[in-house]
Amino acid sequence: MRRVVITGLGMISALGRNVSENWAALLEGRSAIAPIQSVDASGLKFKNGAEVRGFNPETYSLKADYLDRFAQFAAVAAREAVQQSGISFTLESGDRSAVITGSCVGGQDTQDTGFFQLYHEGNPRVNPMTIPRTMANAGASCISTEFRIRGPVYTVSTACSSSNHAMGQAFWLVRGGAVEVAITGGSEAPFSYGSLKAWEAMRVVSPETCRPFSRDRKGLILGEGAAMLVLESLEHAQERGAQILGEIVGFGMSSDAGHITKPSAEGAAMAMEAAMRDAQISPMEIGYINAHGTGTALNDATETQAIKLALGPQAKNVAVSSTKSMHGHALGGAGALEAVATVMALRNGVLPPTANYSDPDPECDLDVIPNQSRKQQVEYAMSNSFAFGGLNAVLVFRAFR
Repeated sequence: MRRVVITGLGMISALGRNVSENWAALLEGRSAIAPIQSVDASGLKFKNGAEVRGFNPETYSLKADYLDRFAQFAAVAAREAVQQSGISFTLESGDRSAVITGSCVGGQDTQDTGFFQLYHEGNPRVNPMTIPRTMANAGASCISTEFRIRGPVYTVSTACSSSNHAMGQAFWLVRGGAVEVAITGGSEAPFSYGSLKAWEAMRVVSPETCRPFSRDRKGLILGEGAAMLVLESLEHAQERGAQILGEIVGFGMSSDAGHITKPSAEGAAMAMEAAMRDAQISPMEIGYINAHGTGTALNDATETQAIKLALGPQAKNVAVSSTKSMHGHALGGAGALEAVATVMALRNGVLPPTANYSDPDPECDLDVIPNQSRKQQVEYAMSNSFAFGGLNAVLVFRAFR
């Protein structure tokens, strides 16, 4: 099997409009959680979110009439990743390339607006672009069209594991020789009133901020944005003299086959163990974990148990942090944001912190890198995504040597 390397990264989130801005904020431990501005939050029990403020699609020459906000984010991140990779897609190379993305809710804002106009305002004239704008694969299709990629192009929707499932499948496609290049990641834009009310009803959103692994944590904070990676076989990247940023070496999946919203430590541990087997490494080689770390009472304690089950004695030595404390929980796009953070951590020898951390929890007794980034060079890192529905997806990254 072929080695799969990363040659391009792109990211847009509440922390910044590109990878450089996002990475600087992550290193500072700066949280982008603030009062929600894009939606009237007066009727909500929670008021804060991690929004991409002041985003104008016209700045990026994107046609807002054709693309929902989540797909616009996907296009912005993909352009940055492709530009950094230095790759040019010809007719022939485009046929041997793929676009695999993840999104949980797709064009939520378009759908919410359409339903409001139809049912509340009584307007029977539905926007003819409603379906193309709401479909979850709109981001993938936009990227495919822009770069003339005609190989496998599709979107995975597995709630909060969507991006990790997408990146893992892209990794396997390149490693197995089905394609030479893949653009992969995820995007999300969940800030519509209907969507926020639905999250309010679940009672898992914090009324203040996101404090993963802290004893006084009160829930997650929703975020938005996108991140994309350009993956290539090592041979392909070396042949064209590409700069190699990192390597994907393992991918593991599992299903809890249990409760629809209550996570299982055993199920999550299975995915982590599967990822390490795929990477052909032992738990002792894992130096950092970018945790799912939502900030809910149940998730953080369960993930701590899962890490202990999967890593055994190594769990007490591994550094763990949740960057959701800064960029929020971007649902189907979260794994992609965290993948970029993990690759940058390996590349720069600095581990991002768990921000907003205030009080140790005996049930989350891991090294959670509280509040300040840490200079520490590690070779292997794991990135966890655990979704409603009991669907788990874990990636293992390696610093390229």
